[in-house]
Amino acid sequence: MTAWNTRPETNDDISAIREVNLAAFDTADEANLVDALRADSSWIKGLSLVTTDQNGTIVGHALLTRCHIGDTPALCLAPCAVLPDHQRSGAGSAAIRAALTAAKDMGEYYVTVMGHPTYYPKFGFTRASAHGIGLSIDVPDEALMVMTLDHNHPLPTGTIRYAAPFGI
Repeated sequence: MTAWNTRPETNDDISAIREVNLAAFDTADEANLVDALRADSSWIKGLSLVTTDQNGTIVGHALLTRCHIGDTPALCLAPCAVLPDHQRSGAGSAAIRAALTAAKDMGEYYVTVMGHPTYYPKFGFTRASAHGIGLSIDVPDEALMVMTLDHNHPLPTGTIRYAAPFGI
């Protein structure tokens, strides 16, 4: 098992992060989304995390940006990407864990994700509908998940409102 290094992105990382997202997905949509979010008010400095290999090469990326559950501030985990040659190696999990830790350290409480229902629960995500949380569009119930970073702050109820670049 590789011991991955994680850190917040720097300005010098922007092109490498774009390349990771272009390589990880079939279209440029996710790479374009990261660029649009970086220019949006939902961007929170320190919550775009990269995973690097032992040589310092960026191989993974996880991004948290501002969203809301009803009127309550929360974070959206998306996108998460890993270079194809490093997928299933723990590089993505390392970036996600680092992002969640950074968010908790910043005093954030809630995180949402729309993703694979067997992958994200290992980080503490559970089905959003079980907490009275939904979206304004139809998505598979098991794919929309949420978590609290502090169990002294139970999840709020309501509809998730994503940042404008998501188009939801």
